[in-house]
This record gives sequence, structure tokens and C-alpha cells, in this order.
Amino acid sequence: MSETVKANVYSYLSEQNVKAQVLPYYGLEKGCITQIKFKDTDKQRAVYRIDFKDKSYCLKKVYYEIPDLLFVYSALEWFYRYNINVPRLLPTVDKGRFVKYKDMLFILTPWIEGVKCSYDNIDHIIDSASNLARMHSAAKKFTPMDGSSNKKQLEDIFLSTQKHYDNILYCSSQAFQLRDKFSKLFLNHFETNIKLAKTALEAASTINISNLTTSLCHLDYVNKNILFDSKNEVWVIDFDKCSIDYRSHDISYFLRRLLKRDNTKWDLEIAVNAITAYEKISPLSFDDMKYIFVYLSFPQKYWKISKDYYNNLKKCNKNSFYILLTKAVEKDDFQLSFVKEFKKYIENRYDTSIF
Repeated sequence: MSETVKANVYSYLSEQNVKAQVLPYYGLEKGCITQIKFKDTDKQRAVYRIDFKDKSYCLKKVYYEIPDLLFVYSALEWFYRYNINVPRLLPTVDKGRFVKYKDMLFILTPWIEGVKCSYDNIDHIIDSASNLARMHSAAKKFTPMDGSSNKKQLEDIFLSTQKHYDNILYCSSQAFQLRDKFSKLFLNHFETNIKLAKTALEAASTINISNLTTSLCHLDYVNKNILFDSKNEVWVIDFDKCSIDYRSHDISYFLRRLLKRDNTKWDLEIAVNAITAYEKISPLSFDDMKYIFVYLSFPQKYWKISKDYYNNLKKCNKNSFYILLTKAVEKDDFQLSFVKEFKKYIENRYDTSIF
């Protein structure tokens, strides 16, 4: 993107310009506007808070096209119909579902007041897991409206794990050749992480994909998108990534973000409690559990940081990558211990071996 185009985008998305050009479509031109977030990436987006009279709203510039927006709109309406707390899209004064300005799409929802889900609060974790189960149960037969895209992921976890496993092996060959500071750190932790990757790959090879349960999934079900209101009810926001996918993918993403933290680092009890809360509402199959095991076993950070480093050697900030990898490997022994115990838990529960 040229500097001139960038300058125009910044100008178009300024608070003053959005207030003048977008808010009139909602009858909110006299409201107070505050930019909350702006990300100038390939998936450019911006978020504004609008305060008018005694109400607050969230105006969002989305990064996708109309068919995907209609899919998101369908998802929100579907969940609302099944009493899941989500922010509905508010209509324009002309009853439209969005505003198009300078080839950019804007949507408006009520501003949800609440506290972000705390991963240090076990009640928040349990309630969030239960709410995810309710969402999946409600959306088993989800059908998007006419005109929307049909967003599906349903990635073969064995093929993706095999690809990532091979990436780690490639990185190891690069590390042996370079022997720079990053490579030495990579190799020092290679044994633990290749063991994790191999464990994930072996388990993935046994998954019967036809036994994995599917649903409309949020796919970014993490604490910043899970809010607790004044009545302690759960609200879920930011459905930009929602898609038809395996439920176990949604659950796994939620658990991994929780478990990789310092305060909750690979705590088996917390993971089991969350899964138990989920299954009180929506039981999981053995293959669903194996999918979760694979997802939580693979050394995601170790793989991604190393892959990005060796693919961008000529232009990356090597010291920054070294710092990132240092933080990533701090807890790999904890992850390995977790995986061993989690494997025992699943095998005892189903009275059979994972692989």
C-alpha cells in the first residue's frame, strides 16, 4: 500500500470523518465517538465507541466482504434466537444491515458492558466452557441466510499436524547448519518439542474424522471476547472468525489460550474441569477428545516462531525472535508433563489407548 493510500485510509477512518460520513446512516451524528482499536494489517479493522443520550454503541469497520458479513449476521441472529447472549447488528435508518463507505463496510451493535473473562477465576472458566457447549448445541443445524458465504474450515488435523511436524524437522536441519544464537536455543529444546510433536502426530493418525462433531463455531473464543455483565451472565462478542468447523477445534483453542499462561500453565485439573462443564451440556466423542489431545500436545509456539524465523532470515529481527523463542520454551516441560497426564485421563475414561 502506497503512503498516499495509507494517508487516505487514516483520514477516512479518523473519528471526525467517521462521525460525519458513517454515523448519519444510524442517526447518531450528534453522538460522541471514540476510536478504541485500529489495526492496519491485511485484515484492516477499526472499532469505535459511540455514546449518544443514555446509550452506547460499538461501530466496527470490518475486513471482509458482504457475503462473509451476512454469514456473521446469520450467526448472531441464530444464537440470539437460542438465547445466547450476543450483540445483534442494529439497522440503519433505512433498515440496512451495514454501511458501505469508500469500499469499506461498517456495522453497529450495542456496546456490551462487562468484565473480561478472568482465567484466574475458576467460575469464569467453568461458565465460559458451559456457554460454549450451549452455543455448539444451539448451532448444530445452523444455516446461513441467502446471499451469505458458506464459511467452512473442517481441516484434516492429521494432515496439518504432519505438515507442522515436517516444518520442525526442516527447522532443525537449518539450525544445525546456522548454529547462531537462535539455533542453539532451538536445538537445546528440540528433544522435548519433537517429542510433543510426535505424540500429537501419532494421536492424529488415529482420529476418525467422520466421528468428529461439527457445528457453527466461534473460533476466537478467548477471554477478550467473553464478557460477564453486572448479573454475571456470559456475553460473547467478535464473531469475525466464526465458521462451520469441528466443535473440538473451538474447545481446543479456548483451552490452549488458558493453559499456556504463567498462572495456569498446563494445569490438568483446570482443563478437566472445563471439559467436564462442557460435557454436562454437550457430550464429546472419543475422537473429539483425541482431537483436543492432539491440539494441546503440539508445540504450537515453538513451531510457529521457528518456522517464521528460518523463512525470513534475511529480513527478520533476530534478537526479537530469540526473545520470543525464549518465552515460548519456558513452559515446554510443563506441557510435556500435562500431555502425559492428559493421555492417562482420556485412556482411563474410555478404557482404551489413544494410539
